[in-house]
Amino acid sequence: MNEILGRWNQASLAEAVREILACCGATAWAEMLARRRPFFDEASLLAASDEVWLSLPAADRLEAFHSHPRIGESSAKAPLTARSAWWSRQEQGKADDSDEGVKADLAAANRQYEQRFGHIFIVCATGKSAAEILAILHRRMQNDVDTELREAAEQQRQITQLRLKKWLGI
Repeated sequence: MNEILGRWNQASLAEAVREILACCGATAWAEMLARRRPFFDEASLLAASDEVWLSLPAADRLEAFHSHPRIGESSAKAPLTARSAWWSRQEQGKADDSDEGVKADLAAANRQYEQRFGHIFIVCATGKSAAEILAILHRRMQNDVDTELREAAEQQRQITQLRLKKWLGI
């Protein structure tokens, strides 16, 4: 068994929730996942994470979205854990290397997106440039509200899977 997973299995519920929350900012997700312990391998944790995430109502998904900074920014609407903030910087690293014009366009598009959908734009940014992210954002602006919430939730699911793997060191 993974050493981190073994230690997490033994933690109190409050400690387990606090530690896993960096992987996904939805409190209900962290609590439900922590209550399912023990997990004996990484695959079972990742599968349970998906199952819990897919069962959450929109309000909990929005809580997770608000735990992320906007693409190109460093602070989130909800307070970030130090680990979550570090992961966000890593995930957005390629986007930060873009020229100022693309960054300005992305900032403006972020504001338009938020006005249209009522939450920040969520995308699994790992390995994507600001120009790629901007193109994705423009495409998703064509979605209706329900379709966009599903797409944003899928992006959050992907981010959570990546962060769980980072947390476990795999």
